[in-house]
Amino acid sequence: MPILRPKLEIPLSSPDLPTPVMFRSAVAPPDGLYPHHQHAWGEFVYSFSGVMEVKLAHHHYLAPPQYGLWLPPQVEHVGLNRQASHHCSFYVSPSLCGRMPQAPCALTVSPLMRALLEHLRDQPPALSPSEEAQRLMLVLLDQLAQAPCTSSYLPNSQDALLEPVLSALEADPGDNRTVAEFARHVNTTERTLARRCERDLGMSLVEWRQRLRVVRALPLLQAGQKVEAIAFDMGYGSASAFIAMFKRLMGATPDEFRKGAATPQSTAMD
Repeated sequence: MPILRPKLEIPLSSPDLPTPVMFRSAVAPPDGLYPHHQHAWGEFVYSFSGVMEVKLAHHHYLAPPQYGLWLPPQVEHVGLNRQASHHCSFYVSPSLCGRMPQAPCALTVSPLMRALLEHLRDQPPALSPSEEAQRLMLVLLDQLAQAPCTSSYLPNSQDALLEPVLSALEADPGDNRTVAEFARHVNTTERTLARRCERDLGMSLVEWRQRLRVVRALPLLQAGQKVEAIAFDMGYGSASAFIAMFKRLMGATPDEFRKGAATPQSTAMD
């Protein structure tokens, strides 16, 4: 279960927050879980390290550290992290949610937003934030309202042909079978499988597999594993090929990302 900082337990049945905007951070061990719940306020979920996942009734949202997830008020959801993570929740009263997206989505986190989130994270937790902290949170809210909105970084599909292919890759991200080989595996044609990918995922299977490999590589990098070992685990014959793919998607090499030099790349979500 996630380990929450003290003094920030807010009853989910409350009609509103103690203050119009609130911030809390938590450190969660591997396989941490926030059970199925909903609340009257909006919530922006961001992970400083690790990858947070949020499951809704018909959607599964996932975002690495350069993106955050926005949940409008009254959205039922489950939060989880497969690896250890340090994440935060930014709560927004319904009266302030008018400028925010009306549906759950991933938002690109700019360097300014990241700096605001880190500053708020480092402040003592409190149910009654100081006036300065509330002003900073309102600036953060302004930035979130202008942030590019996109679907999940790693969308899922329940399609009868596509779901077993995605499940096989999730079980083994290093699986290097071609689209044609996967198509034969599920008894369909390469063209049909490619069309299903574009329809349900908004990208090719090759692109989806690369994103999966990035997501799986992040906690390994943060744990200090060697890039060469990670590249091998992710199905690459050389570290250079993995580094090139990682930089294209993340805007930084694995070592730069590990040192905190990564910058958000909105194009990685297009």
